[in-house]
Amino acid sequence: MFRDHRSRRAGTPTAAFELGKGQLMTTPISRRSLLGLAGATAGAALLGACGDDKGTDSGGNATIEWWHISNTDPMLGIWQQAANDFMAKNPGVTIKITPLANEAFKSKLTTVTQSGNAPSLFSSWGGGVLAQQVDAGLLKDISADISSWVGNLAPVSLKYYQVDGKYYGLPFDSGMVGFWYNKDLFAKANITNPPATWTEFLDAVRNLKAAGVTPIALGGKDKWPTHFYWSYLALRIGGAESLEAAMRDKNFETPDLLTATQKLKELFDLQPFQKGFLAATYDKPDGQAALVGNGKAAMELMGQFAPSNQAAFSQSKSGLGDKLGFFPFPSVEGGKGKVSDIFGGGNGFAVGKDAPPKTVEFLKYLLDVEVQRKGAASGAILPVTKGAEDAIKDPNQQVVAKTVNESTAFQLYLDQAWEPKVGQQVNDSVTELLAGKATPDRVLKSINNAAKR
Repeated sequence: MFRDHRSRRAGTPTAAFELGKGQLMTTPISRRSLLGLAGATAGAALLGACGDDKGTDSGGNATIEWWHISNTDPMLGIWQQAANDFMAKNPGVTIKITPLANEAFKSKLTTVTQSGNAPSLFSSWGGGVLAQQVDAGLLKDISADISSWVGNLAPVSLKYYQVDGKYYGLPFDSGMVGFWYNKDLFAKANITNPPATWTEFLDAVRNLKAAGVTPIALGGKDKWPTHFYWSYLALRIGGAESLEAAMRDKNFETPDLLTATQKLKELFDLQPFQKGFLAATYDKPDGQAALVGNGKAAMELMGQFAPSNQAAFSQSKSGLGDKLGFFPFPSVEGGKGKVSDIFGGGNGFAVGKDAPPKTVEFLKYLLDVEVQRKGAASGAILPVTKGAEDAIKDPNQQVVAKTVNESTAFQLYLDQAWEPKVGQQVNDSVTELLAGKATPDRVLKSINNAAKR
């Protein structure tokens, strides 16, 4: 929603480009879509894009099918160059790249996986969705192949690419969700310091509205951006254990989660989002990222990839520059959680069951410290390879990286951490709350029902 949620981009010399409409992040594939057998005929039509064998011919030549959601620069070009360099060093290897917008990626992957196949290497945020793909027999256990070098990666997000202690993919980016804000618009509303508490945050929203500024940009149509608010409020009010307990016990109708949902309605009642937010996407020229990048909204709650997306979808293609600031999700008075408890994720890649052996070597190359440094220097990712963090130049990204490293608890995007039927219901129900179509009680009951199905 590592969500991308989630950055996105890539490339190669013999690349087969299929650009989507936007880009990024982080929404899940529903369990029904992932595992359903309906549409197998349609899926078969796309199998040629994935290959129907191990991807290696009798002459030892290998074809790696690589699907990713990094479909805008800077990572589009960085991935392109990495693929070019790997092929130059490995004659006989062809990397066929398909960069897609987030929603287009999900749709195409769902169609293909319905027929029991998957690309050699493809975008993944780990967690419950990865586990479902493993259960469906779509992924390859790469544990033995990476055992000699996986220790070079920071441990914070590695666990989300494991199922029963085995690795089926790896992250290339790690970070957190927080508020990205326009310093000039805050100054226009006489907000001198970023809000540190929920009460201060609501006051800031009121001040921005009074100053004629749209407080928050939100891509409500995509739904995954809406669940960030509920998730953080649940984390702040009940603490990390409350979310873990809710999923474990399949009981979401708890006092802490009810309070979190009521707090979100409290925000919604202030009408803080842009007009038409329910029809807006995250990654369009008139979407959430663009509104902030063009100075049309004061802030957005988004992951570490937000600045590069704001720039990519802004009219200037440069975003806000030094006018952009960052602050963690505020504390909630009386809550059990800490401000140092963070929510978010990053981006990674899963390895398909029929991927040729060279695929893991290519994945290792993508995690090479120099490739990771290029991504970090661009401001698009927060690297996971040890030794690459010195390339982070942007002051805001340095704050994000420091906050992640010093966090006291880390909660992966709920629509990735939890099994897909529950994660998708969270997205749906929270969006219904913001549309005025569900009460806080109804939101929790719907999630509860999904968990027990």
